[in-house]
Amino acid sequence: MNILVTGGTGYIGSHTCIELIQAGFEPIIIDNLSNSSELVLDRINTITGKRPTFIKGDILDTAFLNRVFEHYDFAAVMHFAGLKAVGESVEKPFKYYENNVSGSLNLIKAMERAGLRNFIFSSSATVYGLPKSVPIREDFATSTSNPYGASKLMVEDILTDIAKANINKADQAWNIATLRYFNPIGAHESGLIGEDPKGIPNNLMPYISQVAVGKLASLSVFGDDYDTPDGTGVRDYIHVVDLAKGHVCALNKVLQNSGHIVVNLGTGNGYSVLEMVRALETVSGKTVPYKIVDRRPGDIAACYSDPALAKELLGWQAEYNLTRMCQDTWRWQSNNPNGYETA
Repeated sequence: MNILVTGGTGYIGSHTCIELIQAGFEPIIIDNLSNSSELVLDRINTITGKRPTFIKGDILDTAFLNRVFEHYDFAAVMHFAGLKAVGESVEKPFKYYENNVSGSLNLIKAMERAGLRNFIFSSSATVYGLPKSVPIREDFATSTSNPYGASKLMVEDILTDIAKANINKADQAWNIATLRYFNPIGAHESGLIGEDPKGIPNNLMPYISQVAVGKLASLSVFGDDYDTPDGTGVRDYIHVVDLAKGHVCALNKVLQNSGHIVVNLGTGNGYSVLEMVRALETVSGKTVPYKIVDRRPGDIAACYSDPALAKELLGWQAEYNLTRMCQDTWRWQSNNPNGYETA
């Protein structure tokens, strides 16, 4: 089965392509390479023995999308092609609404024209806003504290409405898995693929690992006055391979005419920024200097999941612990100090 993977050369998309290939699917990637490298395709080939089909293009280009759907017959679409930095979204909201919302609409319309209605959407725990409590369940109220989260929630609402509108139309019913990620970290155990942000990392773990490898001088910790045990933000960190396997489970569910499901993908455990620093220091044997700076706009104190529904609906649960996440992160970072361009 051909699976269209938008943003498939990116961090989560590339790991998911490996799991798709190993599960017997045929990923076909479209990506504009705005935050990724085509070199990842060679790395996937080394790991799996198969180089995914790659088509360079942008989801904002409707003519391009239509050509792709005319050329290939897909069983489903996995949509990873989104901008994802909370801080940047506060500074550049239009960019986020255009890419994440308009781009998703373009993709959905192209699918509709092609008669394809099996869709796995890359959403985020950010849609819970400031949760009333933790752990966070899927039935919690949604709200947003930044444009990134708002853009994800808008697409979620669009998908909910599309599913409702077609629920009783047997030939037009949509099967949608909306996957709310918590905080993906880690890398493939081979050390060949991992997170390779362009410029200063927006996410914590690549920032910590780049300091540890000597690429950056020190880590900026955004606030130490939150209502958490050590004052720094607490998050649910999930190994990217666990996350990728969750997508394959979601795909199998969608292909069974699942209707519309919304599922958290997390571990259910929360770790603070300083706990993450210490964990990476332990694995790497390196010291990670840090400085406390002001809070970032839109950040919250604590965010971790209740992952029970994913186990119930998808038969999935996270397997890798924090030590394994840090070991795989460090293997990737130390083998590729400048990311894919090292090659």
